[in-house]
Amino acid sequence: MIIVVFFLVMNLLAFFLMFWDKLKSRKNNAQRISEGVLFFLATAFGSLGVYLGMFVFRHKTQKWYFIVGIPLLIIQNSAFLYLVYNYISGVN
Repeated sequence: MIIVVFFLVMNLLAFFLMFWDKLKSRKNNAQRISEGVLFFLATAFGSLGVYLGMFVFRHKTQKWYFIVGIPLLIIQNSAFLYLVYNYISGVN
């Protein structure tokens, strides 16, 4: 249950930060959220939130490394969660 809550919180945070960065991108001299932070959040189980934020807010959709990297991180996050679920449930 803790893992599911952590997963949801990270994705909501990543989605919100994509929205926040999109708002900041429209202002001049605004302090932006770095792409490294967005990738870190995606790596730390926020990949679905970043991916949804990319298309809902039309943000970072022209960057090839987001188009390729975020889906790969979704696969990585899913595989890790699958392994953890199998380990916890005792499936060999």
